[in-house]
Amino acid sequence: MKNSELHLLERRKMFNGYQERYRHFSQTCRTDMVFDVYLPPQVLKGYPAPVLYFLSGLNSDGSELVQQSGIQRFAAQWNIIVVFPDTSPRGRHVADSEEHYLGQGAGFYVNATEAPWAQHYQMESYISQELPDLIEHHFPVTQERSIAGFSMGGHGALQLALKHPGRYAAVSAFAPLCHPIDTEGGRQAFSAYLGQNVETWKRYDSTELLQTASHKLPVLIDVGSEDALYPEVLQLEGFVRSAREKGFNIQYKVRSGYGHDYFFIASFIDSHIEFHAQALGL
Repeated sequence: MKNSELHLLERRKMFNGYQERYRHFSQTCRTDMVFDVYLPPQVLKGYPAPVLYFLSGLNSDGSELVQQSGIQRFAAQWNIIVVFPDTSPRGRHVADSEEHYLGQGAGFYVNATEAPWAQHYQMESYISQELPDLIEHHFPVTQERSIAGFSMGGHGALQLALKHPGRYAAVSAFAPLCHPIDTEGGRQAFSAYLGQNVETWKRYDSTELLQTASHKLPVLIDVGSEDALYPEVLQLEGFVRSAREKGFNIQYKVRSGYGHDYFFIASFIDSHIEFHAQALGL
């Protein structure tokens, strides 16, 4: 796939590196897409770095993680490039919905097969193929990459890591949605994007994907004990139990008193960066 031109929208200095925002035309999603990227200071001196893809949650565009997670301080220390993709295609010509779990800001990291979503909502291919190719073409990166996410982005990170063995050195998640086909919102979103075939839904469900996973990469999951979605909606315990039964090296912690928010992420982002740094060989 031909790499598209990048258009710089914003550039801010942080911890002697730069936080940048770009727009480009996505051949996969057939529309302009925007992503943010943090370039640590060593990269600016000409030293290549591995990449961590950090996926955002429902109704976000990535800017919340950029501004509130505090990840840049630790990415600068470990020399990790961090890419923050958008959660969906956007624009007046892109299908949308008034339902909060569907449409712009709620792509669920799937390749939609149903109208009107299929024309633009090809987020699995965009995140796993087109965007990495673009990053590797335009920035000084090594071949190592890792993936993380929050909430819906945690769902995206886990299912992408499980579906693409060997592509990511490790996966971590804050409060991920682990079994979407067993939740009302997940079923509604999947039926709209993917049709009524439950077997198709299972290809985007991390708990289901564990059953056939061939590559047992390291996994780190944190959730707050006061998270309103925990435990019923997130369904973490079942995922963690299955992962351990399958032989995954999984670290799982319930953080006392924390909620489903960026205060929680900022409190533990350092341990996630260190986890990825070790997996990336830093």
